[in-house]
Amino acid sequence: MNSIFSDIFNEHHFIESLHNDVRVVKELPKELETVPRARKHFTSWSGMSYYEEATQLWKEYQVIHVAKSDSRVANNGLPLDIQRLRCRALYHALRFSPPIENLGKRLVARLRSHGGQYIALHLRYEKDMLAFTGCTYGLSSAESEELRTLRETTNHWKVKKFNSTEQRNAGLCPLTPKEVGIFLKALGYPSSTFIYIAAGEIYGGTTTLSDLTFRFPNLVFKESIASQEELRAFANHASQTAALDYIISTESDVFISSYSGNMAKTVEGHRRFLGHRKTISPDRKGLIEIFDKLESGQLQEGSSLSAIVKKMHKNRQGAPRKRLAPPPGIKGRARFRYEESFYSNPYPECICRL
Repeated sequence: MNSIFSDIFNEHHFIESLHNDVRVVKELPKELETVPRARKHFTSWSGMSYYEEATQLWKEYQVIHVAKSDSRVANNGLPLDIQRLRCRALYHALRFSPPIENLGKRLVARLRSHGGQYIALHLRYEKDMLAFTGCTYGLSSAESEELRTLRETTNHWKVKKFNSTEQRNAGLCPLTPKEVGIFLKALGYPSSTFIYIAAGEIYGGTTTLSDLTFRFPNLVFKESIASQEELRAFANHASQTAALDYIISTESDVFISSYSGNMAKTVEGHRRFLGHRKTISPDRKGLIEIFDKLESGQLQEGSSLSAIVKKMHKNRQGAPRKRLAPPPGIKGRARFRYEESFYSNPYPECICRL
């Protein structure tokens, strides 16, 4: 079921927090309810000139209907006051609704009572994620076909055909639960570590998780620390249960994501804002080479593997640094897709002290 803004966020706090910057209203004034409206699809990664041109619409229309709100303004090259407005919106104005906020805090406290410290693992191994990315490594032919069918029949997914091997070798696939287990063990985390699984339904269920569970028995899910009654209010509302995962992930001692999707990037940025909390970003492309050597017997688990993995991730743990530019040779609008997202690293605009 779809959720509206106030189901997920504290609407009153949002409006009040931004009242000095933007006037936000819950509904149109009566005199504007029936006037002609302009309909606008904003273009992602646009700079100020684009939005300045867009304001010309108000000379012809008093109401503009923005059909979609997922268009991102450019990461860089914006005036400092606009960047800092983003900071205020992201980290001060946006708070989760009281039911979500309160339950999220209770779940964090319960996790702390079990083991003190915990890792939040954003394990992107859901059916739709695997179908969307075209990743079928380790799956049966029947499972691969099921994912292909889902992809073919989902109209808003533009890419229908993938070479799964090429996707994996390029680091474009989520790590499997087994690969995550090898990775965590190589980083030196003991088997007693409490790991909260921030995810939807894992494709293949307990069978898929068996290797990870064997290495780390203390896997924790929402369903194991919250009662059915507590979760009932959020049943069939994926965005609201994801908000619980967001709170638990933001407050964790270590955050790791098996795939760098929107939530992973946003949690990483929020954790940087809160004091550069430890956030490990797996080098998926580099790790795949290691996993393949393990599979072929060229490499064994142990101290040698651990040294390689630790060295590979020495500078991928959320330490303070400015946003990364796109790789050399990437020009035009393509650079926006390859430069580091403002949402994953809001330094320096949102962070005054290190």
